[in-house]
Amino acid sequence: MKALKVIIAGGGTGGHIFPAIAVANALKNLDAQIEILFIGAKGKMEMEKVPQAGFNIQGIDIAGFNRSQLWKNWSLPYKLILSFIQVKKIFKAFHPDAVFGVGGYSSFPVLRYAQKQQIPNFLHEANSFAGKANIMLGKNATMVMVATNGMERFFPKNNMIHTGNPVRSEIARSTINLEDAFEYFGLKQGLPTVLIMGGSLGARSINRGMIEGLSRLIENGIQVIWQTGKGNLELIDSQLRKNKMACITEFISKMNYAYAAADLVVSRAGAIAIAEICATGKASILVPYPLAAEDHQTANAMTLVNSGAAVLIKDANVKEELTDTILSMIKNKEKINALGMAASQLFTADADVLIAKEIIKPFVNHD
Repeated sequence: MKALKVIIAGGGTGGHIFPAIAVANALKNLDAQIEILFIGAKGKMEMEKVPQAGFNIQGIDIAGFNRSQLWKNWSLPYKLILSFIQVKKIFKAFHPDAVFGVGGYSSFPVLRYAQKQQIPNFLHEANSFAGKANIMLGKNATMVMVATNGMERFFPKNNMIHTGNPVRSEIARSTINLEDAFEYFGLKQGLPTVLIMGGSLGARSINRGMIEGLSRLIENGIQVIWQTGKGNLELIDSQLRKNKMACITEFISKMNYAYAAADLVVSRAGAIAIAEICATGKASILVPYPLAAEDHQTANAMTLVNSGAAVLIKDANVKEELTDTILSMIKNKEKINALGMAASQLFTADADVLIAKEIIKPFVNHD
C-alpha cells in the first residue's frame, strides 16, 4: 500500500500553527510512512515554525480581511485568485489523498480547492463561535471537528464530531520538574509567579497594563514571566527588564516550562491558549481581543467563566483592573486552586490523536 499523503493548511498565529503541528505529529505516530506537506501564508510565522518542527511547508500569497483598516483590503481579490493558482500547482505536484485545515488565511483556498477536486477534506474549528470562512467550508467538508459543544448551529450535525482542541504534547503531557522550570527563567522557586502573554504576536492592552503595573507586582513579592510578542520588548523600561523578579521576552519557545512555573496565567482568549490553560489546570485572567472575528474570543472566555474556571477583564478595562485583580487573586490560594481544578475539567485529552484517526479513517482497510 502506497504511503498516504496529507496536506495541512493554516497558520498566521501560534494558535493555528502549534495545533496543526500536534496533529501532524499524531499522524506520524499512527503511521510513520505518511507524507505531510504544510501550506501557509508567505511572510507569516508558520514559514519559520513548521520547518523547525521538522515538516515541509510551501507558502502562498494570501492575506486575511483587515477589519480595522478597510482600505488595506483592495488587493484581497487579486491575492485570492493568485492563491488558488498556487494551490492548484502544489496539489498537482504533491497529489494529496487528504487535506486538513486548522483556520488562518491559507486554509480557505486549500480546502476550497480540495472540495472542488472531491479530495477528502477535514476542518477543525477551535473556537466557540465559528468564523464565516469555516462555516462556508463546513458545508462541503468530509468531516468538521469542533472543540466545544453547541456547534450544530454552525455546521451540519451529520458530519461533525467533537474532538476538543489539540495541545502540543510537551504541554498536554508535561513532565517538567518545577526546579528546572524556575531555573530556565532565572526565577526563584516558592514565590508566587504570574505568566503574562498576549499570544505569539503580543497584546497591546495587556502589555500596556503590565508596563503600568509590573513594579507593583514585584514590590508585592510576585514574580513575572512576560511574553511581550514580537517587536514589543523595547517598549519596556530597560531597568525593569533587568529585575531579577521578572523574565521578560518577546517569545517563549518552551511554553511547557512557563506553565509549570506559573500559579496564575494572564492571556488573550484564543482557543488554543485556553486549551493549554485547561490542559495544565491553571487559574487564569482572560482578556478577549475585542476585534476578533464575530467577537469569538469573548465566547471562548465565557465558556470558562461560566464554568467557574477563569476571570474575565474587558480589553478596555485592563489598565485600571489588571494589576489589582492579579494582586487579589494571587493571595487567595483557595480561589487559584478552585479555578485551576475547574479548568482541568474542561480539557479534552488526546484531541490530536482523535483528529489524526479521523483523517486516516477513510483510508484504513476494514477487511
